[in-house]
Amino acid sequence: MKQIKIVRMDGMKKMSCFMSFDAGKSRFGSCYQTDEESFSGIIRFEKSLGAAAIETVLLLLFTVACLLLFSCNAAAETGSFLKMEPSGHMDLLYAEQFSVDYYEGDYALITVAGTDEFLLVPEGKPVPEDLPQDIAVLKQPLASIYVGSSSAMDLFLHAGALDNVTMTSTSAGNWTIPEIRDKVEEGSIMYIGKYSAPDYETLLAEGCGLAVENTMIYHCPETKEMIEQLGIPVLVERSSYESHPLGRVEWIRLYGLLAGNTDIADGFFAESTEQLEAVEGQEQTGKTAAFFYITSSGYVNIRKPGDYITKMISLAGGKYVFSDLEDDSENALSTMNMDFETFYAEALDADILIYNSTVETEISTMDELLLKNPLLADFKAVKDGNVWCTNQNMFQQVSGAADMITDLHTILSGGNEMLTYLHKVRHCT
Repeated sequence: MKQIKIVRMDGMKKMSCFMSFDAGKSRFGSCYQTDEESFSGIIRFEKSLGAAAIETVLLLLFTVACLLLFSCNAAAETGSFLKMEPSGHMDLLYAEQFSVDYYEGDYALITVAGTDEFLLVPEGKPVPEDLPQDIAVLKQPLASIYVGSSSAMDLFLHAGALDNVTMTSTSAGNWTIPEIRDKVEEGSIMYIGKYSAPDYETLLAEGCGLAVENTMIYHCPETKEMIEQLGIPVLVERSSYESHPLGRVEWIRLYGLLAGNTDIADGFFAESTEQLEAVEGQEQTGKTAAFFYITSSGYVNIRKPGDYITKMISLAGGKYVFSDLEDDSENALSTMNMDFETFYAEALDADILIYNSTVETEISTMDELLLKNPLLADFKAVKDGNVWCTNQNMFQQVSGAADMITDLHTILSGGNEMLTYLHKVRHCT
């Protein structure tokens, strides 16, 4: 009696094939077995064929049968993408620029801006068959991500996924977030050049599994195309196109999903929504505010009506002084320039002035403000001492939208304590 056994581990399922051959009885027996099913059978042959010949033939047949059984089983487990059953979707509260549909087997189909699709494949699971060519595959674990969007990096941080990021397009000196700046300085996150010209060799050497860019990459289509030609999927995040401030924050849930940190990401977002709800439960202040900075050529740069900053002012209980301004420009920018005369007429009686320091340096005194334009001394907010300036970390920290709304509510209500992203511009003594 001779017996052969072949065992294969496929994920958590063990598959075994057995063959026994009894030359004396000219009988061949086989058995196919998994944790869930089994099959066995016996084949008899005439003794006249000879034991050695029968054994050789049956051994070959058995080997082919094992290969067919295992390959068929693997194909059945992989399955067709077209036949995968949906199991739910991510319930989004504010974000409108992405969606996530869940499928059986913990697969997830990510759609950005209604057009770009990515299939997130769990670790140890195969890529489904019949996947359309325009759906990019993201295989977990995504242990080496290149982030060319500074706002996205902040959300990776708060999703507990910064260790998944190995490369960035922002140098250490241009980071205002200490945790990220330190990692770039020490080299655990490598600066590989500007988003428009990253070091392609480093992308390959680091085994990059995903590149996250912002929409600026569309101005350099050849860069995006080159990264994709290297076999690296490119996800263009569109958080800046979200109409609601917390829609921008909700992208943290996508990054948490990519990194396998959904609990951390969902928890952070839940805290942000609770903070916003606490502010929205307060009475409207009735105060007006202008958010601006003065350019080197003397123009005043303001946020367009409908921009997320103006939405923050509204959520905080105030009114943006330019909310009724008509925008005739055809560009997609969230800001616009106006001459100082128009700004003077519209914002002279605003209760609060907020100076945007993200383009130039922060200001701390009224003298520094009046150097921008002496006519600002006529403004009600300047006379009342109600001028504020943003801290330079504000725009890189998308995660702090709820904190910024709380800050705005505080100053609109006449307070100045416990501010995160604003500081008061004071009169010199």
